[in-house]
Amino acid sequence: MTLALLRRALEPAKVTVIGGSPEIDVLASQIRSGPYRGDLRVLPDVADLPSLAPADLLIAPAAVAEQALAAAAGRGCAGLLVPDGTAAEGERLRNAARAAGIRLIGPSSLGLAAPRLGFNATAVPVHLAAGSLALVAQSNSVAAGILAWAARRGIGFSGALVLGEGSDVDIADSLDHFGADPSTRTILLAIDDVADAARFLSSARAAARTKPVLVLRPPRPEPLRPALTHSALIVTSDAAHDAAFHRAGLLRVKDLDELFAAAETLARARAADAGRLAIVSNGDGLAALAAARLRQTRGGDGLSREPEIVRTAQDYQEAVGRLLADDDVDAVLALNAPLAPDDSADCARAVAEARSTASARKPVLAVWVGAGEEMSGIFAAAGIPSFATEQEAILGFQHLTRHAVLLKELMATPPVLGEGNQPDIVAAATLVDRAIEQGRNWLEPDEVAQLLTLFRIPALDLTIAADVAAAAEAARAQFEAGRTVALKIVSPDVAHKSDVGGVELDLASEHAVREAAGRMAERLRQLRPEARLTGFMVQPMAHRAKARELIAGFSVDDCFGPVIVFGRGGTAAELIADTQVALPPLDLASAESLIDRTRVSRILAAYRDVPAADRRAIAAVLAALGSIASALPQIRAMDLNPLLADAGGVVAVDARVVLEPDPARRRRPAIRPYPASWTAQWVLGGRRFFIRPMKPEDELLIGAMLARVTSEDLRLRFFAPLKSFSHAFLARLTQLDYAREMAFIAIEEESREAAGAVRLHADPGHVEAEYAILLRSDLKGIGLGRALMELIIDWARAEKVHRVHSQVLAENGPMLALCRDLGFEIALDPDDMSIRRVALDLGPSATPGRPSSDVRT
Repeated sequence: MTLALLRRALEPAKVTVIGGSPEIDVLASQIRSGPYRGDLRVLPDVADLPSLAPADLLIAPAAVAEQALAAAAGRGCAGLLVPDGTAAEGERLRNAARAAGIRLIGPSSLGLAAPRLGFNATAVPVHLAAGSLALVAQSNSVAAGILAWAARRGIGFSGALVLGEGSDVDIADSLDHFGADPSTRTILLAIDDVADAARFLSSARAAARTKPVLVLRPPRPEPLRPALTHSALIVTSDAAHDAAFHRAGLLRVKDLDELFAAAETLARARAADAGRLAIVSNGDGLAALAAARLRQTRGGDGLSREPEIVRTAQDYQEAVGRLLADDDVDAVLALNAPLAPDDSADCARAVAEARSTASARKPVLAVWVGAGEEMSGIFAAAGIPSFATEQEAILGFQHLTRHAVLLKELMATPPVLGEGNQPDIVAAATLVDRAIEQGRNWLEPDEVAQLLTLFRIPALDLTIAADVAAAAEAARAQFEAGRTVALKIVSPDVAHKSDVGGVELDLASEHAVREAAGRMAERLRQLRPEARLTGFMVQPMAHRAKARELIAGFSVDDCFGPVIVFGRGGTAAELIADTQVALPPLDLASAESLIDRTRVSRILAAYRDVPAADRRAIAAVLAALGSIASALPQIRAMDLNPLLADAGGVVAVDARVVLEPDPARRRRPAIRPYPASWTAQWVLGGRRFFIRPMKPEDELLIGAMLARVTSEDLRLRFFAPLKSFSHAFLARLTQLDYAREMAFIAIEEESREAAGAVRLHADPGHVEAEYAILLRSDLKGIGLGRALMELIIDWARAEKVHRVHSQVLAENGPMLALCRDLGFEIALDPDDMSIRRVALDLGPSATPGRPSSDVRT
């Protein structure tokens, strides 16, 4: 069902309440007591259902909800809110709602509110002002607390929705609605669980690119479970949610205090870069407290200059105005203690005046100790977030900084990787499937080495020896080359070899190898008598004195699928707790971001006599792990530990791969990976073109192509003259969520330049999708435009999109002729006679198209 129904339900012009429970009576009373400007009709009980008139929102008790849905079916009703009932009733009501074509909120929902309409159908007895915050919650109690807090602070809402148990409307629907709502400036999520990870991530990322999204999810106790890899111990459910929130660009908060501080800040302020804070105060002590708190939270960084001490309201205005104009200042924190003879309210008005007259729209935050409603009102009217303490203010400033950083990450252009040297996925899958067919839950060390080679992950050479004599013989070649060796047991029953003394290092002779093998075998018999010893692994020692010891790997979460791990390595990697996680697939930019979030990243830089480690090589390994995790769901967990990194690159010293034999338990990545199968080679007009789905790193190619499009062709494409193209503009063209959108780029093989591109953006329900196309002006007339249009239509059919549409200027005759030839319907735009609406109906049961491996001539 489309978002149009949800919009009507959340912004209802007509509401019908069906009586029958105490919860219904509370909501009916709440609506009546407010300034609701729509039509409200109350039916005393179920007997009045035959007289049910069309409504945007029905409110009914769980006991009669199915009857209400049956009566409302086909009568133009959009949504049903059920405030009572239980989770056990959720599935039954959800099925009934879908059959009736009506969106369900509840059962057991605290309610919803649309303050712009004066509509409050929540069981929270407060006045909800209209504003720019949107609240989406799964917990009734958390939602009630947030609404009450906002009412006390005078913070208004664009909308509030509590989903309840088993709602047909989910978090993804809500994010799509409020993400597109022009009245919503910031979205607050209070959630417990994510039901559909892929939909959630698509919706969250789309919303977070346009406005801050704060998410509160209480950590859950993790069940004790055996783990065969370090990565499996690190990837808890909470860690997986962290990875998902970060990847989507959401700001996670730990508790209600942090949520309130973040909401207060982001509801009123924005920052392109909020890294450097200046402090203005009428007291040294108050300024020192704020500066100390900032240094504590930012590791000694973040203060742009020493705090400035002022005495009068005029001093405040001059200081704040001067600092806002300073290029070395990103935000200003104004603090005030009630010191006679200065009037705190006059000082607050001076700060507000300084902000309103400043040419630079930088954030200003305020702490007026002991301030009453008058000062809070002054700051609220000026769009200045205000706090009770300096601690809350610094916490709010942190969220400005985090949001600025997340936006940069979301829009970052990754370095360009070559088109060739792609891993052999078929060979890798054959390797893994063969092990599973043999009844194994792991890859043998030599198979792991083959897998690493296929994905170009550097690793130490190894030899598997069946017994002690073979191990000594394998070591001889290393000794003759002047190397020492490491000897390790090979056992399918031992997850961590060091736990049973199964590793001995720096062995320098065959005698030493034989003795070490005997000791390890004896220790294994004593500590794990049931474990099988199938042989020994011989490796040359990696003598890299200045290398950093890292861990990289992945494990599979039940909700979000594979999760990449990176951090400080070693036998106690999970106890050191210097690891971070991310969702695959990873490009080099997202891999660099993952590295930056760890403490160990600081010692990857040069220090003392230690040269910097090769971060690009580390990032390439993380990207390769993302490719393995995305392409091979047969792998449940994988460790590279330790992974040694220094100026010469990286090398995996030890690796383990655990398999998932059960197809039903295999989890694909929550983020749709790059659709590599949709590639083509075309010969058109005597020129050869390579066609593939667009990548984020194509930003430079697209920018260069746009420079070779005439101003007239740009006007026909964008409906307005364009003279320059910012990074943000190009990033939005090239950074795609393949679950919702697709763009194909045509690259001229001889020049390696972009020749044209076509894109398609689907609505969240994949019912309709809008296309756009642009060619280099010197390449029109050779059939490239038609071929790209046919290709994007094939994609739409494969994605089961029902309808493809666009708008075309009436003067763009060639585009209209192409649309007509491809079967599009062409109609006038009733709102603008200079525009034509074009649409192609593909039908709900369209046949999937072919992957574009064709060669056109």
